[in-house]
Amino acid sequence: MRDDLEVRLAERLAELRGEHGWSLDELAERSGVSRSTLSRLERGEISPTAAVLGRLGAAYGRTTSRLLAEVEAEPPQVVRAGEQRVWRDDETGFARRSVSPPHPGLRGELVEGTLRPGADIAYDTPPVPGLEQHIWVLDGSVEITANGQAHELRAGDCLRFRLWGSSRFRCPGPEPARYVLAVVLP
Repeated sequence: MRDDLEVRLAERLAELRGEHGWSLDELAERSGVSRSTLSRLERGEISPTAAVLGRLGAAYGRTTSRLLAEVEAEPPQVVRAGEQRVWRDDETGFARRSVSPPHPGLRGELVEGTLRPGADIAYDTPPVPGLEQHIWVLDGSVEITANGQAHELRAGDCLRFRLWGSSRFRCPGPEPARYVLAVVLP
């Protein structure tokens, strides 16, 4: 993603803070992301991790997908495999393919997630309270904690819930976990 998409993301994050009238200190307090990290993100000096994007999305009342969609051109009705954006967080071992990105007038989206063995991603709060999620595991196994309840899922299993609290995705291995996440706004 180290291209103009990343530049537009940095610009959009700065715009959002301005739209809310928040200082860096206020956003840091609301999101739990340090002031210096926020400053570097907005200047495009560093790329956000999945957890940081999740915290910023929660502060702004948006899903990670919606944040990313705001910096992309209007998505077409048919999203060809070669046009699906892939975002990687090498630090945590998470890759995210936007199979059916957010679209004006639609409340749902599809994401393919891949976690390498040992990957562990935690989100303190949902980006949007009451966000509906359906997670269908395609390969491997993944441990998902949602609203304080842990679930061990294997290939073929599906977990569905509305998210009001924290969440965590962990791949115990030995193989990577690959899953489809359907997100529906309340």
